[in-house]
Amino acid sequence: MIDSTQPGGTPGTPSRRRERFPGISTRAWEHPADRSALVALRKLSGFDDILKKLAGLVSERSMRLMFLATAVKTSERQYPEIFNMVRDAAYVLDLEQVPDLYVTQDPTVNAMCIGMDTPVIVLTTGLVELLDEEELRAVIGHEVGHAMSGHAVYRTMLLILTNLAARVGWIPLGNLAIMALVTALKEWFRKAELSCDRAGLLAGQDPQASMRGLMKLAGGHNLGEMNVDAFLEQAEEYEKAGDLRDGVLKLLQVLPQTHPFAVVRVARLKQWSESEEYRSIMAGAYPRRADDPDASVADQWRAAADSYGKSIKESKDPFFSLLRDIADGAGSVGGKLRDTFTGAKTPGGTPQDEPRE
Repeated sequence: MIDSTQPGGTPGTPSRRRERFPGISTRAWEHPADRSALVALRKLSGFDDILKKLAGLVSERSMRLMFLATAVKTSERQYPEIFNMVRDAAYVLDLEQVPDLYVTQDPTVNAMCIGMDTPVIVLTTGLVELLDEEELRAVIGHEVGHAMSGHAVYRTMLLILTNLAARVGWIPLGNLAIMALVTALKEWFRKAELSCDRAGLLAGQDPQASMRGLMKLAGGHNLGEMNVDAFLEQAEEYEKAGDLRDGVLKLLQVLPQTHPFAVVRVARLKQWSESEEYRSIMAGAYPRRADDPDASVADQWRAAADSYGKSIKESKDPFFSLLRDIADGAGSVGGKLRDTFTGAKTPGGTPQDEPRE
């Protein structure tokens, strides 16, 4: 455990002790769909260098100078509590190089991690003013998670492809192909956001604060008028969705988004905070980054497929229920066709396609 009041702890005023995770791999918190893509891309030698060259005019040096000129760089003398929070998150998640953190004047509630060589975290004043200390700690941990997973590199790919789609729209089927990739990347990034919500929880280790912060993103600062349990009930209501039309509408609404909706994030984070995976990490049993080169791409893809399959299987959404029923029906029909043509029989000796009393 760490405590800012003890030797070896990060300076600051955290309200309680938290576990530290030496050598933790980002695979510990990455959503299976996010992790499978990242593991595959990390094994492509030179991939990051190609992206940086494709980025061309995207200059980290220019970006850093702009923030240095127009925002407040946190330090022991400027936003010292926030400065200590990013150091604390890096210490808990065992990130050696602490990212610079800037606070920029903007009423929009937002936080971001940008840059490919040396990521930078940016918080808006709208966000800083909205959240309390522990909620802000979770958000900063979320952004540190982005930095450690290398999401900024792959977000650059999304920007490149989006710009490319705008330029090749006149080419027959060209725009369609690019937009298919963009849609797939957006699905990836929605899962990356769920990944980093988990990283934020590991950094702050206060599930209520993490969920409270996400709820505030949806409903503002008046916490006395909101309730996390009621917000989770709202998430349950959204999941059930009414009828098939609502299920289709939800799918159409989420496809253009780069972030999952707030109620979905809260529900998924609560589910993970109560999982055996989270308990194991807190107990010190987690993947180590020393083993990352040995991570199997095939295993990660299987985990991603299992995750999607489980989501559909457990979903209460009418649209996914229909897909599940169709799949089950197709499987049943396929089994009957197979038995008909192969002459397979039931355990009792009755042909599978014959009526049974």
